[in-house]
Amino acid sequence: MTPTLVMLISLALAAGQVVRAGNEVDAAAKAAARAASISRSPAAAQRAAYAAAQDSLSGQVACESTQVRADTAALKVPVGQVAKVTVTVRCTVDYGDLLMPGVPGSKTLTGSFASTVDRFRQRTVS
Repeated sequence: MTPTLVMLISLALAAGQVVRAGNEVDAAAKAAARAASISRSPAAAQRAAYAAAQDSLSGQVACESTQVRADTAALKVPVGQVAKVTVTVRCTVDYGDLLMPGVPGSKTLTGSFASTVDRFRQRTVS
């Protein structure tokens, strides 16, 4: 009975860690989208999104690899029109970090968020 109980508790803790890591990736996507939406150019938006995602994830989730993709087409619309910048963050996490040391494998967590660009903010196309 005791081994079964220990296994169930371990699985519950592991599930909690997976959910927590997913929430951190979602929070990183939100921060990155906000940073990109206040940038003045598409190039600056991509740099800001990557920096914000890295800053948000540092110390929270140990990513083996991180991809940050920002759809910055909204920064090219004329001033006065409403548009949104969408950022997708992908983080590949080793199961050893998520569950317990020695467990092989990894999981890719994905978070996406869209942030509205201020319609009256100046934009520069680069």
